[in-house]
Amino acid sequence: MKALVLAPFADPGLERLRQILEVTYENWMDTKRLLSSEEFVERIQGQDIEMVVIEADFILREVFEKATKLKLLGVCKADANNVDIEAATEHGVLVVNTPARNDVAVAELAVGLMLSLVRNIPTAHNMVRSGEWVDPTAAYFSMRGTELTGKTIGIVGFGAIGRRVAKMVGAFDTTVLAYDPYVSSEKFEEFGARPVGLDELMEQADFICLHCATVPETAGLIDARRIAMMKSTAYLVNAASTYVIDMSAITEALKEKRIAGAGFDVYETWPVRADSPLLELDNVVLTPHIGGATYETIARYSGMIADDIERFLRGERPKNLLNPQAWGKDVR
Repeated sequence: MKALVLAPFADPGLERLRQILEVTYENWMDTKRLLSSEEFVERIQGQDIEMVVIEADFILREVFEKATKLKLLGVCKADANNVDIEAATEHGVLVVNTPARNDVAVAELAVGLMLSLVRNIPTAHNMVRSGEWVDPTAAYFSMRGTELTGKTIGIVGFGAIGRRVAKMVGAFDTTVLAYDPYVSSEKFEEFGARPVGLDELMEQADFICLHCATVPETAGLIDARRIAMMKSTAYLVNAASTYVIDMSAITEALKEKRIAGAGFDVYETWPVRADSPLLELDNVVLTPHIGGATYETIARYSGMIADDIERFLRGERPKNLLNPQAWGKDVR
């Protein structure tokens, strides 16, 4: 059998695949291009490819309709919104994903943003590097910050990433509040968090971290009313999506110093528009959507994909199968 791997893939994962498949590896980050639907169809049909592994490419209905040799599609993300799952199921193509592949990476970045905000780390770095640190003691007063230890952390969304954040900030002797209507009380307790309503969290937390899924129920969840509930000394960190927050309202709150600051790893446009008001604020820390950008994330999802391909070749149902209705469906 042949596989086409277009996602960045760790060497151990590639070696595992090469022991059981004929693998063509074309990392899209090296080629700097994504394949069109026509190219997918041409290559799958022309090269007898039965498995494809993607990260950023889009696999639309046309591919599933015309690429009749395709049997399994691996998506190196948790959210496979770049794939027409319904069409895959209709045509008997199994789609596997990699849930929680980047939970450690995103959680660590969220904690890093918190520390950067309260200790003025980016500003302090720029002062030293630019040569502006000429008075030995000036920064000791002008950049005096606060500590994470002892604070109340509010986590909105208590899935894999939110739980990791809770575990990490627990080392700072913090109080952790969490909001997620889909999580059991036992799971909150397991990770040292107290479940509360969202309004209570917004009012009490010194740090609010957004880690909720991008689903219809979370659209505009953090609206102007809830932003107004925040303490004037509170910080917000968003490593989830701008879909869940009113960006105009949070920007105004930051401009008017109604809250202490914010850290963002996600934006309404990528890259950020040159005229974005966020770029003019001195109480924000901005990172270019690097939450999951670690070598360990690649290694983790490479292993997960390799595991499920091995299961499939043994005739076993893949563990992270997104469309179980396609399992055993013979339509090809």
